Amino acid sequence: MSTGTDHPGQAAREEHGSREEQGERYDAHALQDRWLPVWDELKPFRASDDPADGSEGSGRPKKYVLDMFPYPSGDLHMGHGEAYALGDVIARYWGQRGYDVLHPIGWDAFGLPAENAAIKRGLDPRGWTYDNIAQQRASMRRYACSFDWDRVLHTCDPEYYRWNQWLFLKMYERGLAYRKDSYVNWDPVDQTVLANEQVLPDGTSERSGALVVKKKLTQWYFRITEYADRLLDDLDTLEGQWPSKVISMQRNWIGRSYGAEVDFTIEGRDEPVTVYTTRPDTLHGATFMVVAADSDLAAELVADAPAEVQEQFSAYLTQVQASTEIDRLSADREKTGVFLQRYALNPVNGERLPVWAADYVLADYGTGAIMAVPAHDQRDLDFARRFDLPVRVVVDVRDADGAPLPDPAVSGVATAGEGSLVNSGPLDGLDKAAAIARQTELLAAEGRGRAAKNYRLRDWLISRQRYWGTPIPIVHTATGEVPVPESELPVRLPDSAGLNLTPKGTSPLGAAEDWVNVPSPLDGSPARRDADTMDTFVDSSWYFLRFVSPNDDTQAFDPELIGRWGPVDQYVGGVTHAILHLLYARFITKVLFDMGYLTFQEPFTRLLNQGMVLMDGSAMSKSKGNLVRLSEQLDEHGVDAVRLTMAFAGPPEEDIDWADVSPAGSAKFLARAWRLARDVTSAAGADPATGDQALRRVTHRTVHEAAQLVESFRFNVVVARVMELVNATRKAIDSPSVGPADPAVREAVEAVAVLLSLFAPYTAEDMWAHLGHQPSVARAGWPAVEESLLVQESVTCVVQVQGKVRDRLEVAPDVAEDDLRALALASEKVRAALAGRELRTVVVRAPRLVNIVPA
Repeated sequence: MSTGTDHPGQAAREEHGSREEQGERYDAHALQDRWLPVWDELKPFRASDDPADGSEGSGRPKKYVLDMFPYPSGDLHMGHGEAYALGDVIARYWGQRGYDVLHPIGWDAFGLPAENAAIKRGLDPRGWTYDNIAQQRASMRRYACSFDWDRVLHTCDPEYYRWNQWLFLKMYERGLAYRKDSYVNWDPVDQTVLANEQVLPDGTSERSGALVVKKKLTQWYFRITEYADRLLDDLDTLEGQWPSKVISMQRNWIGRSYGAEVDFTIEGRDEPVTVYTTRPDTLHGATFMVVAADSDLAAELVADAPAEVQEQFSAYLTQVQASTEIDRLSADREKTGVFLQRYALNPVNGERLPVWAADYVLADYGTGAIMAVPAHDQRDLDFARRFDLPVRVVVDVRDADGAPLPDPAVSGVATAGEGSLVNSGPLDGLDKAAAIARQTELLAAEGRGRAAKNYRLRDWLISRQRYWGTPIPIVHTATGEVPVPESELPVRLPDSAGLNLTPKGTSPLGAAEDWVNVPSPLDGSPARRDADTMDTFVDSSWYFLRFVSPNDDTQAFDPELIGRWGPVDQYVGGVTHAILHLLYARFITKVLFDMGYLTFQEPFTRLLNQGMVLMDGSAMSKSKGNLVRLSEQLDEHGVDAVRLTMAFAGPPEEDIDWADVSPAGSAKFLARAWRLARDVTSAAGADPATGDQALRRVTHRTVHEAAQLVESFRFNVVVARVMELVNATRKAIDSPSVGPADPAVREAVEAVAVLLSLFAPYTAEDMWAHLGHQPSVARAGWPAVEESLLVQESVTCVVQVQGKVRDRLEVAPDVAEDDLRALALASEKVRAALAGRELRTVVVRAPRLVNIVPA
């Protein structure tokens, strides 16, 4: 390795040497001050743009490692500290393995937090956002993240959101972006709509925490339901690469079910009402119909009802609109409804079924209408009992002993299990599967129904009635919607000065008269821009593509470069984005694939979810008084100690309780490792083969295992192995038979430096310089492993009697189970512990464990 004096970082090495002569102690902050400027000069993490340009990246395999980019709301917090430490381990590892690594960073900079903060402080959202970005950027540099700082993007830059608008127009051309009137989720605090995915399970807004209500508005949607089957089926390709929990969450959210569409005639209505059901076999048990009170169908059906019914319905609708979706679907809630004085005809037997409006049916599920089979659905049964409606058993469900279950009309408990059909004409005696198939055939033959699929997934509502977002590139004219020509993009946000950004239910952009009033792109007649902005999840649905060419002003991304780098090989981020962001990114990737812009259909090949950083068992917050500031931990212990602690605390997916870990302990370990490099006295390049072979075996096994452990995300075990190697090396240095001049010691310490570079880059870089090498250790290369040194001559087998260790045996690694059993039972210590007792069992786990249990 070159040690020329003209290499960047030479001044730091010379300063390093002079301080060493003065007996310098390990000083984490001094190391940070020393090496950060060197890395700024060297740019060791700059990725190659062109695999054929003769640069360092030429001919090297690629890895695209990506961390979920942050929102710029204040400085980095403890969660950032964990996420970026773990992502950095992966990026640095693949760089050491000889890969050309793309590891970019940017900021998800549009959205409500910035706008609300600006309103509260009387500021422009731009200024607040960019100030926070500057603060976070400085902290990330200090944190030694291995980002390519030439590939930074901010989603609030016009140069970025121009391509959001381009994407919208491409979606619009294909019929995937559309506008419609519908009941939407309304956040009464932030005064804007929310996508279904942005409403928490308890019915509150993920942003403001307010109870979400329904409101009817004209909104823009992306037709994600067109891709429901592909989004669901392609999850199979991610098995084993993504956490199973995330895959299950997406499957459940898409929620594909199979059943039938059944056409019901409504008396006095020309068009039939189509109902989706997963149980067409129970049609003979339908005794009434329920339509969602807030559906268009309910409004239509009540229009011809008597005045008193209309008044009753109007009051009931107001009540329903003030309820949350969670409340409406609650099984414990008393059922309410209004009889609409209309009747539907059951297509299988011609019975007249009264039509009711109720809140336990949702307008956006199927057609907003259901057939009610109270004997076999608990909510229908509760409604029937509340309003004295008929209950008819059509499935004979029996208990484990074969006895029929009680009549639901008497017991009040619906029988929803398996059984044979009864009271169902041609279906009598059939089991569920056969009855469903037969009934579907009969409906299709009579033209009254058909087999169908349904999904829980709804189209992605992207309109937001707020200022700080991407303007929607549509102009509304007297003749309809007109897309803004691509040549006129970006449609820039106007300055916020003079605009009242306070939430009021309509977009502040509507009041920017000079901005909103424009000539029609078609004929120059007076027109108005669409005043809504896009959901910020649009920004993050494709940002990983922009990173390959973030400064290209001619296209959203370079197809050739994304063909080289994409898809993302390793994505790192929180499980909170399991549905929202990840589902949208998968959708947009498939759309762009269909448009011919991409050659892959899944954006992220592997996914790692990190846990949360807690304090005393709960999430950190000022109100709880348990807030730990990342900046204060860095000031107290140093960057490397905090990063190492994050990796060593446990498996990445598990939560870290900061009260249970010890950054101070990590700092002490790093000081011990750092001192190893100071003690090495052999020359750089000394042949380790002439050195101590016992230490070499530990070194090579550690390096070999570390590679396997990193690739399986067992970072905490890697740190433990490095600690063991440090201990073994210290013993060798202090041993009279080995000593600091042994080439095997240098080999071990160099391996420690390379392995530590994944977790503690400042310490590792300083060790590397102590060892006489040029920076950066991040490009040192993974130490070569000699296979012959991985063979263990012997291993220690622990022998237990009734769970207590009684002896330790040195045995061959490939010892046979029978031989190991015999050796254990022959041990004098074991025989003494057994004291002549008979054996109940002997469990042998060769070559490491024998557990003996006496009778």
